[in-house]
Amino acid sequence: EARRQRRLLLVVVCVALLLDNMLYMVIVPIIPDYIAAMRGGGGAAGPSAPTGGNESGGGGNRSLLPARYPPAAGGNEDVQIGVLFASKAMLQLLVNPLSGTLIDRVGYEAPLLAGLAVMFLSTATFAFAENYATLFAARSLQGLGSAFADTAGIALIADRYAEEPARSRALGTALACISFGSLAAPPFGGVLYEFAGKRVPFLVLACVCLLDGLLLLALAPPCAAGARANMPVGTPIHRLMVDPYIAVVAGALATCNIPLAFLEPTIANWMKESMGASEWEVGLTWLPAFFPHVLGVYVTVRLAAAYPHLQWFYGALGMAIIGASSCLVPACRNFGQVIIPLCGICFGIALVDTALLPTLAFLVDVRHVSVYGSVYAIADISYSVAYALGPIVAGQIVHTMGFAQLNLGMGLANVLYAPVLLFLKNVCQMKPSHSERNILLEEGPKGLYDTIKMEERKG
Repeated sequence: EARRQRRLLLVVVCVALLLDNMLYMVIVPIIPDYIAAMRGGGGAAGPSAPTGGNESGGGGNRSLLPARYPPAAGGNEDVQIGVLFASKAMLQLLVNPLSGTLIDRVGYEAPLLAGLAVMFLSTATFAFAENYATLFAARSLQGLGSAFADTAGIALIADRYAEEPARSRALGTALACISFGSLAAPPFGGVLYEFAGKRVPFLVLACVCLLDGLLLLALAPPCAAGARANMPVGTPIHRLMVDPYIAVVAGALATCNIPLAFLEPTIANWMKESMGASEWEVGLTWLPAFFPHVLGVYVTVRLAAAYPHLQWFYGALGMAIIGASSCLVPACRNFGQVIIPLCGICFGIALVDTALLPTLAFLVDVRHVSVYGSVYAIADISYSVAYALGPIVAGQIVHTMGFAQLNLGMGLANVLYAPVLLFLKNVCQMKPSHSERNILLEEGPKGLYDTIKMEERKG
């Protein structure tokens, strides 16, 4: 029964991560056209124009729908779109230190449920937004929900799957859901926006979010999680941040995601200007990369099960692949060519994430206390740094230095960081820290949580 429950909880977490990343990316084909319509229509009439045009099938042709930025958009609209895309990661970056500390104190289920509730509210707000301020509030609200749902969800997986290789498999499944949500959302949002109106994509996601929250409530109601009161006190997040091993992992997670975060807001315009890419090519740019990402997750999980002492090498190899692929992007001359380096980038990111996320949990197990909220808040901060800077900084770099220089810089950063992961080479040989033994072995169990953890350590 316990094994069945943890599998269902894994499903809940995977759906939460899928929803978060779908909501993050579903606005890609919608918002630029929506903001342009609001600006052109003026006032409250603007938002109704795209919806009415979609439903009537008349003169509201969404010829700009797949475009990341409408060609006719002025600089002010570009700034609005960039700030809107970055607002989610910015708020997530600010809230994560608090959410990680709270998760360590109250357990994983209640913050996950709270995060799902906030995400539901954010999605519903998107559906009925009538102006830019409301869109900005909804996007920021999503960042607040993600800071709790994403961190608590990944920490819950690490806690329930305490043994290897099950932990790597479970975290790999979660990463595959993140990838699928990010890459499938733009076509999903674009098609529904085109044929059913702007509210339908958000209402569908809101309903799935509500069902996921109800399933979590049935599996692990917060009021019944009394055993969480016996959790040992987790290591403060500021102490985890200065742990050199955790700092190396966090730096790798941020560096490897910079190419993806910086290319998303810039590659569409570059493809149109340099190769005359059509609308459908721009809209499908990232979709093929889903398959190498899943392949990278699968390969890393299998290799980690056979050779767990080489996790650092899989991460370093992934960063080298990301670096080489980033440098190849500016050399592409057509749509078919540009797909290859983008697939390489996503394959490399899968290697890094799948190898290093379980390493964070292992480092907490052997060097600190086995409570995972704060350490995965640090991981979320690493991602948020990349995605907060991407929509704002990337466009400015392209404008001042050029698209090729942006890619060469990102590639060089990944290649240079790869050898730093040699610092993690001996992590697998570490033994549990003295404080961990005191809490879980020498003092004896104080409750159900401690008893379970003590039996795991003895096993």
